[in-house]
Amino acid sequence: MMRRKSILCILLVCLFCLTGCQRKEKTEAEASGRVYQIYYLNSAMTRMEPQKYIMPQKPEDNKGPATDWEISNLIEQLRTVPKDLDRQAAVPDKVGFERYKLEDKVLYLYFDNNYSLMNSTREILCRASLVRTLTQVEGVDYVTVYTAEQPLMDSSGSPVGPLANSDFIDNISNVNSYEKTELVLYFADETGEKLERETREVVHYVNTSLEKLVIEQLIAGPGRKGMNPTLPKETRLLNVSVNENVCYINFDSSFLNNTLEVKEYIPIYSIVNSLAAVTSINKVQITVNGSQEYMFRDSISLNQVFERNLDYNAENEEALSETGGNKQ
Repeated sequence: MMRRKSILCILLVCLFCLTGCQRKEKTEAEASGRVYQIYYLNSAMTRMEPQKYIMPQKPEDNKGPATDWEISNLIEQLRTVPKDLDRQAAVPDKVGFERYKLEDKVLYLYFDNNYSLMNSTREILCRASLVRTLTQVEGVDYVTVYTAEQPLMDSSGSPVGPLANSDFIDNISNVNSYEKTELVLYFADETGEKLERETREVVHYVNTSLEKLVIEQLIAGPGRKGMNPTLPKETRLLNVSVNENVCYINFDSSFLNNTLEVKEYIPIYSIVNSLAAVTSINKVQITVNGSQEYMFRDSISLNQVFERNLDYNAENEEALSETGGNKQ
């Protein structure tokens, strides 16, 4: 009798262990997806609050790319809040989401006209939540918002343009930590021989320097038709500092791999003239991985200080033509 009881106990223990292992395997399978942070808003809608989210496994019958599966899931999470969370959805219920497309690491989000009707504070937080959440997807470096099939515009009537994760702080805090700044940026014209002016309003963290902001927006590219980029999107800014009105910029080696169809001097003066337009900068020193001993496009030595030169600006040439002046 005792022996039977012992055997029965052993069988029960084995059954319990087997069941536990099956549960563990099932849990691990369900949780084997990538972990994301969904940026909801707090109940007072004054700041973002991240919430851990485990991406579910893509169903076997879903033949689409994994990237599309992740983007669709994250957008749905941003529009709905779990019932047990005291949070607000980043995208208001009244704002209709229509579609998205991903091109060259830029995710374009298309909302209906109700998006543009949000008040300024809510829109800043919504925009930040979208960018912070969706740029976690591999292959998504920037997010651009469209409303009623038109690019989201700033108060000056210029497109807001692509936004990167770096445009928003890691330590999510009160919305008052953000501010809007109007930048003057110079991109290449259609010929690649002159610089065209674009005015852009950017929402950023108050402690982000204007110099860093300008360069990041140049890397993001133009937001208007008829303009061409001057810096490749893969360009990486390592450091930027200012001393006595001289801006010191340090890129990684991708800066030298500029094969865009623009004249060799256009990328340089795109940076210099853009910085001079919105800051007190009048000279720029460019280095690559901390060194000045490089030739840009095999023709421009970086071992020099570049000064603002309006002759490269198309607007300056037009003004001279109208007044009958001559270029110096």
